[in-house]
Amino acid sequence: MSTKYQIEALLRPAVEMYTGFAALFLIILLMYAPGIIFMTPTVANYSIGIFSLVAVVRFYQGLRIMKYKRNLKRLPMYRIKSKDIPVSKRVLFLGKGFEWDQKHVQRLRDISLYGGKKYTRPSWLYRLARSFELKIEDTVLLSKLFYFLSADSIFNPVRPLPSVGGHPETHAVGMYEGEHNIYMALSERVGHTLVPGATRNGKTRLAEILIHQDIMRGDTVVVFDPKGDADLMRSTYLSAKEAGRKCYIFHLAYPDISARYNPIGQFSKITEVSGRVTDRAAGEGSSAAFKMFGWRYINIIAQALIYIGEIPDYRNINRHILSMDNLYVQYALKYFKVNKVDDYENIIDEIEKSIDQKKINPTLRGRDKRALAILQLIEKLNIQDTILEGLLSAFKSEKQYYDKIVSNMAPLLEQLTTGRTAELLSPDYFDTDDTREIFDWKSVMQQNAVVYVGLDCLTDSTVGGAAGASMFADLTSTFGYVYKHGLDYGQEVSDKKRDELKVSIHGDEFAELIGPSTVTMLNKAGGAGLQFTAYTQTGADIVVGMDNKDRAAQITGNFNNIIMLRVKSKETSQLITDQLPDVQVSQLMTVTTARDNSNIDNNVHYESTNEDRISTETVPLLTDAQIMGLPKGQAYVYTEGRLSKIRIPMAVANEELPNTLEMMAKEMERNYGNNHSEDWYNNNKWGA
Repeated sequence: MSTKYQIEALLRPAVEMYTGFAALFLIILLMYAPGIIFMTPTVANYSIGIFSLVAVVRFYQGLRIMKYKRNLKRLPMYRIKSKDIPVSKRVLFLGKGFEWDQKHVQRLRDISLYGGKKYTRPSWLYRLARSFELKIEDTVLLSKLFYFLSADSIFNPVRPLPSVGGHPETHAVGMYEGEHNIYMALSERVGHTLVPGATRNGKTRLAEILIHQDIMRGDTVVVFDPKGDADLMRSTYLSAKEAGRKCYIFHLAYPDISARYNPIGQFSKITEVSGRVTDRAAGEGSSAAFKMFGWRYINIIAQALIYIGEIPDYRNINRHILSMDNLYVQYALKYFKVNKVDDYENIIDEIEKSIDQKKINPTLRGRDKRALAILQLIEKLNIQDTILEGLLSAFKSEKQYYDKIVSNMAPLLEQLTTGRTAELLSPDYFDTDDTREIFDWKSVMQQNAVVYVGLDCLTDSTVGGAAGASMFADLTSTFGYVYKHGLDYGQEVSDKKRDELKVSIHGDEFAELIGPSTVTMLNKAGGAGLQFTAYTQTGADIVVGMDNKDRAAQITGNFNNIIMLRVKSKETSQLITDQLPDVQVSQLMTVTTARDNSNIDNNVHYESTNEDRISTETVPLLTDAQIMGLPKGQAYVYTEGRLSKIRIPMAVANEELPNTLEMMAKEMERNYGNNHSEDWYNNNKWGA
C-alpha cells in the first residue's frame, strides 16, 4: 500500500491478499501442469519467477494492512533487559516510536469518521467471553474447565487485552511504517526535562530507564524518591553496581541501614543555613514577619556555632533556638579567649558572686548568674561584636516575647529532630562506633557517586518535604561553588575533569521537593553541569508546592523538554499542545446528483452525476483529549521543537540486592503498597 496519495485507505479489506493468493495458485499450476494453459517448461519457469515476486510483494502489502488493523486493539509486547538498554555519550534513549506529524492526525480522524469502532473495540465474542468469566469466577470447577478463555496465547481468539487502558490506536497509527528508537540529544539535557503523568501510568518506570543510562554513562546521579518505590531503589542500586560506582542509600524510614547526611552542614555563605531551615516555614501574611525574625536568630546561632568550632545541624539549632543562654555563654568565653581579654575568668567569678537578683532588670531576674556576669563584663569592656550583640538581644528579650517570635520555627525543627530522624539529618561526626556512611554533595560529585534519597513522605510529608527542600538548597549552593571555583578548587586536578562534570538529578513527585531555591537551581545551575529531570502528576502540583502561581510558572518555564504521559487535567496537557501548530487533514466526500430533462426536443430525459470530492480542514496537531486518552506506558515527547510518540520499555532486572537492602526493599513494598502500585507493569500481558 503506497502512502503517497492524499487519501489513504488503511481501514479497507486487505485486497492485496487476493492478488497474492491468485499469484500463488498460478505458481502451483505452472509448477505441476503448465500444459493446461499451453506454456512450455521454459516460459513456465520464467513465469513462476515473476508470479513469485508478485506474490511476495502483495502478501507483504496485505499483511501490513492486517497488522495495522490488529494493532488498533492490541500493541505488541515491549520489554527490555536492563543490560540491553542503549547507552550513548551523545543521545538519551527514551523508547520506541515515531515522529508525530500530519499523517497520524489524518489516520486518527479516519478511524473516528469511517466506522473505526469495529477496529478499536473488542468483538462481541470477546465481550461474551469476559461476561462468561465473571459469571463462573466463584465456581471452581467451571473456572478450571474454561481456564483457556484467559490464556495469554495467540491461539486464543478471545485472550484478554492488556490492562493498560486508553486508546491503543493513538500509537497504532504510526505502526504502519514501523517503530524505531527515539532519542533526545544530550546537549538538550541541560535545558532540563519535565515528565508529567497521572499516578500509575509509568513515570517511575521511565525514570528507571533514564537513571540507568545516566549511571552507565558516568554522570553523578541523585535520585529523589518521596513516596518510596522499592523497584526504583532496586534498579538504581543495581545499575550503580553494574557500572562499578559508589552508591549511597539514604532513607528516612530506615535509619539502621541508611547513610547519613547533614542538609545544613555545607555552605558557601553562612546565611545559607538559616535560609534552608526557614524555607519550609509559613511566610505569607502575618507569618512573614515571624519568619524573618526566625531567620535572623537562626543566622546568629549558625555564626556562633561556627565560631565555637561546631558544625550546624538541625539538632543543635533546635536546642539553641529554644534558649540561647548556653550558646551565648560559650561564644562569649571563646571571644574573650581569642581576643585575649586579661584574666576574664576571675573577673567573671567575682562579678557572679556580687550579683543581687533583686537589683537587676526585671526581665533578667532568675537567669543564670554566670550569663549575667558575662553581660556585665561585656558592658564594662564596651565590646562591639555583631554576633555577640545578636546573642545578647535574644538573652535580654522577655521570655514570652522571644518564644512568640520564634514560634513558627520551633514546630518544624522539632519534627526534624524527633526520634531517629535526628540520627540521619544531624549526624555525629565524632562517633567512631557508628559505621553508617556520611555524605555531602561535594564529596558525592568528587567520587562521581550515585545517591538514592528516600524521603518517606507517605508517612510524614512535612519532615520529608523539609529534608528534600534543604537538600535542594544545599545542592544549589554546591552548584554555585562549582560554577565559580570548579569542583576541586585548591586541589591538583586537571581542568578537563572540572569542565566535564555532569550531575543528573531525578526528582520523583517533584512537588514534594520544591522550594524557593528550586528556581535558582533550574535557572542558573546548568553551567555547573546540572541536568534535572522532574516527575510530577499535574502542573497544579507545582503551583501547590510553591504556593505561588507565578513562581510555579517560572519553574515550568525552565523545562525545555517535556515527556508527557497520560494526564487528567487540561491545564497540564496544554504544556505541550499550546506549543504545537495546526495541520490540514483531508476528508473524502461522495456527491451524487440526479435530475430530469424538461426539454421535449432533447432525447436525453435523465441525467445523473457521481463525484468524489476531497475537502480539507484545519485541526490541531495534537489535542488535549489524545493526551488524556493515552494508554499506560506511552508518552508524547516534545524536544528541540519536534513532537514524537513513544512506548516506554519496561526494564527487567534479574539480580537481587544485598541482604540488608533486599529486606529494606521488601519492607518498602509492604509499607507503601508497591506490589499494587503498577500492576499493569507487573502483568506480563501489559503490552502483548
